[in-house]
Amino acid sequence: MRKISGKVPLVWVTGSSKGIGEAIARAFAAMGTRVVLSGRDRKKLTEVCRSIVKSLGRAEVVLCDIASGKSVERAYASIVKKFGAVDVLVNNAGVTYFTSFDKTSVKQFDHVVNTNLRGTFLCTKAVLPSMLKRHKGWIFTINSVAAITTFVDSSAYAASKAGALAMTRGLRAEVRKRGVKVVDILPGAVETGMWSPNERKKFREKMMKPDDVASVVVSIYCQPERALTEEIVLRPVEGDL
Repeated sequence: MRKISGKVPLVWVTGSSKGIGEAIARAFAAMGTRVVLSGRDRKKLTEVCRSIVKSLGRAEVVLCDIASGKSVERAYASIVKKFGAVDVLVNNAGVTYFTSFDKTSVKQFDHVVNTNLRGTFLCTKAVLPSMLKRHKGWIFTINSVAAITTFVDSSAYAASKAGALAMTRGLRAEVRKRGVKVVDILPGAVETGMWSPNERKKFREKMMKPDDVASVVVSIYCQPERALTEEIVLRPVEGDL
């Protein structure tokens, strides 16, 4: 993996206390970047942070509930004050309920949409002005193949992810000539806590691992300056579950 030289970039990874977010944070830290871990669970974030600092490099913790505008504002202000401008945002935090449409409650729907769609909007909105002013920056969004593929018992999740994909596609068209690179990662099944223990046990050998997604993110980040992988779909070799 290419090591960072020159000015050390600052990478903000949302939902980085476990799973894909943790793997992405570790991958960027291994490159020599400074990493800000954010989420709602201080204990888990602190554990990951200590592990990264001990073995890989520099990491810090900032609590943030991305579904809350005030929380995102406070978190971003804290990041800038303590560590400087964000060079890379990774919109990773997300939630779901594997529930049929008729059994999905309004509360569940709001939770999914507020986290996966509104949260992506809020965090991107926070970092964008500085990136546009500096004419550089990266915005990665960990989306899902559910945004482009039909699955049962995932209607609310699919709606949130399809909305996020449409939003970031529009953003990419708006900022591509202003130095900001917008990338959408659409993974299929990844072995994370989003799945039930029984599902993880049943499909473990078929699912991708969080490190697989992280490797793709950092490989895109390391591509030549004149090239940009705008969207990439990752599926298990055997296909969808």
